Amino acid sequence: MISFDNTENAFKGKLDFDLKRSFWLFKMVGSPFLVDISAKLAPIGLNLGLKKLIKATIFKQFVGGETIAECNKTIAELGKYNIGTILDYSVEGKESELDFDICCKETTETIHKAKNNKHIPFCVFKVTGLARFGLLEKISANETLTDEEYKEFERVKQRVHLICSEAAKANQSIFIDAEESWIQKAIDDLANENMQLFNKQKAIVYNTYQLYRNDRLDYLKTTIAHARENNYHVGAKLVRGAYMEKERKRAQEKKYNSPIQLDKESTDRDYNLAIEECIKNINLLSLCAGTHNESSSLYLTQLMTKYAISNDDVRIYFSQLFGMSDHISYNLALSGYNVAKYVPYGPVKEVLPYLIRRAQENTSVKGQTGRELSLIIKEKNRRKNK
Repeated sequence: MISFDNTENAFKGKLDFDLKRSFWLFKMVGSPFLVDISAKLAPIGLNLGLKKLIKATIFKQFVGGETIAECNKTIAELGKYNIGTILDYSVEGKESELDFDICCKETTETIHKAKNNKHIPFCVFKVTGLARFGLLEKISANETLTDEEYKEFERVKQRVHLICSEAAKANQSIFIDAEESWIQKAIDDLANENMQLFNKQKAIVYNTYQLYRNDRLDYLKTTIAHARENNYHVGAKLVRGAYMEKERKRAQEKKYNSPIQLDKESTDRDYNLAIEECIKNINLLSLCAGTHNESSSLYLTQLMTKYAISNDDVRIYFSQLFGMSDHISYNLALSGYNVAKYVPYGPVKEVLPYLIRRAQENTSVKGQTGRELSLIIKEKNRRKNK
């Protein structure tokens, strides 16, 4: 049975200096007060010329570089330990057609970079990088579009289709990230349309299912049933979710039932049931289990054994964020499982929203920061006493 306690494996890729930097960063994100202050001060710091400091600390921990080329070192370092890279152009919150076209072009560049590169098994994009949030919200609410909005959405569909088409031509799998529930229907429809188009022989296009939502397990089952009836493969990336506090706040303000599970136990249950559903339907499905949860990762390895699926079956990947949960990533990879790290990249200023969200998530997810710190301390002590 695989163990996630081996810190020598977990931190093989880190020098002592890197380990110290990680220690102080996770100490900082363990404090809600410091995270809130940093979120406010970081944009000001950039304007005051502190880009080098930010780039050498939190940016280096969680981001691959400012450009695809700058990610080469990270891709190679992870590849040494048979860990793949998921290239993620993490520029958010844009609203202009020019910005959307730039994001579309950059995403296709990640596909070209990944083609025939065994160390980059996936690329990824957010539909909000290609479309106005308000437009997706209106479509998801089934509101009538104006003629101009209809044309605007046609351009969005063309961008998504172009990216998925390029991925299919390159035989390169691509993830479509999940986002807030009130825009997710539009994203699901785009994902399903392109899965049906491009996943005839295998999963090229993947949709993302956030299991902290109480309706996503049923939605996954519905998607699998539709794929079976219509002869295409499902690409399923399973995550717990990233917008919990925002979701609950909006539901309370607008007085509707929150789509978020009542408690963590319900999320954990549905996540593991979703994994099981995927494995049972592996004949027409490829799975990426995006999770920092040791129990769910272990459960997936047990299911693979139960169903006689080899560790390196290309239809099954484990994934964690770059800079986090290395004890899961490295121990799985060194045991022969397929593992890939989400490696975001982009200009420091543009990636700040991603970095702030990562810090806030670590603060809000119970036990996340403490676990990272305890593993780092264990490894520091091991190195000191060896």
